[in-house]
Amino acid sequence: MTKLFIAVPCYNEEEVLEDSAAKLRLKLEKMMSEGKITSDSRIVFIDDGSKDKTWSLIEKLHYENPIFDGIKLSRNRGHQNALLCGLMTLKSKADAVISIDADLQDDIEVFDEMVAKYEDGCDVVYGVRSKRATDTFFKRFTAESFYKILSMMGAKVIFNHADFRLMSRRALEAFSLYKETNIFLRGMVPLIGYKSDIVTYERSERLAGESKYPLKKMLALAWEGITSLSVQPIRVITWTGLIIFLISIAMIIYSIVSLCVGAAVSGWTSILCSIWALGGLILLAIGIIGEYIGKIYLETKRRPNYIVEECLGLDD
Repeated sequence: MTKLFIAVPCYNEEEVLEDSAAKLRLKLEKMMSEGKITSDSRIVFIDDGSKDKTWSLIEKLHYENPIFDGIKLSRNRGHQNALLCGLMTLKSKADAVISIDADLQDDIEVFDEMVAKYEDGCDVVYGVRSKRATDTFFKRFTAESFYKILSMMGAKVIFNHADFRLMSRRALEAFSLYKETNIFLRGMVPLIGYKSDIVTYERSERLAGESKYPLKKMLALAWEGITSLSVQPIRVITWTGLIIFLISIAMIIYSIVSLCVGAAVSGWTSILCSIWALGGLILLAIGIIGEYIGKIYLETKRRPNYIVEECLGLDD
């Protein structure tokens, strides 16, 4: 049987935590009774520096039932770092770890299928949304554009997969070799290269509270993924510069020919447009290159992605 741990990153989730905990507990107990996972499987909440009563609720759940464990970060470090903390803490404690968000919009009923695929030899099992029928047109358009842009820019991700996945101990040990500070888990996990598969599910509505990934954060996450996994934006600048250089040669030839035939017209509009266009392009290029230099700066500092302040149950 598989010793399964569920890693659940939390940030200000007091409105949904108790309900989500109850559903997760019932699911794991059912899997235990059916002999699919061991009786020492656990649910581990990772509190990402919440400002509400999230940690107090995690403590309450832990003392009421030992199936719940907790990890408290010293401060808010963001969803990706909180999840990374959970995965790296649990990699030597479980045969496999499933990561899922605290709102349980991802379907916990596919846990069984994930474990079955793991036992069939898969080291990574991705949870993939089968459709987005419940999303608004804007949400569906932006989400699908998010994945397509990432793919175009060289960040290879699983389409319609977020951070709902199962990873084996072997996959987690391999993933621990990736030491970068700027992380984008859904783009980094496929780099491991071990045998993988997918399970499909329909995402439900959030029970309460607000989404932790509004449009602004989705755009920031997309940019993080692109610049962490690909140099494609710099290559785009290179090709754009080459195209503009070729156009400028053509314009020089055109200007010389116009001058020779006496058709040259003095004017400031074309000059002004050229200055604005090239000036904007140069600033954009400097900005993109600056992003990469900034990431190099942060990587060389080797600052920790997270600091654990307190653990509940995991020391045992």
